[in-house]
Amino acid sequence: MKIKNILTAMIMLASVSFSASALELNEYKVFNRLNNESTQKSLARYLQTSEAQAEMLKTVFEQTGNKMKHAIENENEIAAEKAMWFNLANAKSILTPAQYKKYLVALNLTVHSRNYEVLAEK
Repeated sequence: MKIKNILTAMIMLASVSFSASALELNEYKVFNRLNNESTQKSLARYLQTSEAQAEMLKTVFEQTGNKMKHAIENENEIAAEKAMWFNLANAKSILTPAQYKKYLVALNLTVHSRNYEVLAEK
């Protein structure tokens, strides 16, 4: 029972940490990785999305990728943060609360591991 509570607390902490701190411009590149077919399929499998959810996420990831690419090319941290919030808000509206928590955990693990291939391996 205690292990389950600790694990739940760790997951909640990881999901909250995304909104608690700003990322460095280079760390926003994780959102560009979401605009990769292999990564999208792996993430959909990990999140156990429906086909409709996966299609909607694909559109969000494409739009996020375009916004993020432009922000990074122009070294615009404010635009990168807006693109991140665009992604998170849309993902939250598409996914169930449980799926969204898993999505935040996956993003946090990817950003904080500094290994942008983590999502593709799931």
